[in-house]
Amino acid sequence: MSQARTSIELLSQYAVYHRDQRNIATHFIGVPMIVFGIGVLLARARFDVSGVAFSAAWLAFALSAIWYLTRRGQFVLSMAVTAAVGVLIAAAHGVSDGSVGGWLAWGVGSFLVGWVVQFIGHYYEGRKPAFVDDLVGLLVGPMFVTAEALFELGWNKPLLAEIERRAGPTHLRNLVM
Repeated sequence: MSQARTSIELLSQYAVYHRDQRNIATHFIGVPMIVFGIGVLLARARFDVSGVAFSAAWLAFALSAIWYLTRRGQFVLSMAVTAAVGVLIAAAHGVSDGSVGGWLAWGVGSFLVGWVVQFIGHYYEGRKPAFVDDLVGLLVGPMFVTAEALFELGWNKPLLAEIERRAGPTHLRNLVM
């Protein structure tokens, strides 16, 4: 059995697909919208276990939180991304109880607009999204955005330097039209 990839391995692999600063910027919008949209859609599926109400959104959150918290090497990042996803899922529940039309508009709308924003970023990047080559990239996206936000706040410059050593520095790619 192979060991789970560490946070630095996952972030470095994901970063290879995200070196253009405009692409990274679009991920600050697109990734939360996608997570929120999924949360809205799953929040409507509710069930009861021994008198305790749950939703499919909270179940998905719990599974993703376990995954984030079991990545070795970056506990602060694991906690931060778990908290960020938890806030998005809680917000998703806030809009999931309305009419079916409103629920679908928020869920499907956020999900689709998030992906459009992502694909605009990848147009600037000139590369396909990371998940095309590795589906784990769908989980790494929120971790990457959280790490980038923390880097902007001055957190863990050695981790940023190691990611850039492995994936290369960020840049603005010149587009030829």
